[in-house]
Amino acid sequence: MTTLVVERQLNSEEDTQALGAELAKGCMHGGSIFLNGDLGAGKTTFSRYLLRGFGYQGTVKSPTYTLVESYALPELTVYHFDLYRLRDPEELEFMGIRDYFAPGFLCLVEWPERGAPLLSSADIDIQLTILSPTSRKITLTANSEHGLAMLSGIIA
Repeated sequence: MTTLVVERQLNSEEDTQALGAELAKGCMHGGSIFLNGDLGAGKTTFSRYLLRGFGYQGTVKSPTYTLVESYALPELTVYHFDLYRLRDPEELEFMGIRDYFAPGFLCLVEWPERGAPLLSSADIDIQLTILSPTSRKITLTANSEHGLAMLSGIIA
């Protein structure tokens, strides 16, 4: 498989919104995206704008306390995980984590390293790096053939 890495600088919320809408185009068939970055790097904000790219208009909150929030969209179901407060990866087994990572679902996972080794690799890894209070560097890496297809909306 050919690896694809896309880097962008996000200098405003408008930049983040535009990139979320671009990525949504490639995610219509589901898949998995791991979001990495320090606290406050913008993982939940990016997830919100990705959901907006699908046309979702409701509230998108961080699932820090619930571990997962689901969004039933006309095109697909999106599961947004935040594993920051996960005490033990085995908790994921109790919640039936494997059922979420099924064809036709899109799984967004913040703090995926806290779910290791129960989580397989993502189709796309996203790294958000804080450059300034209003600016971020985002790196999107396709880890599978499906991940390459998902990034097609960004590179088209």
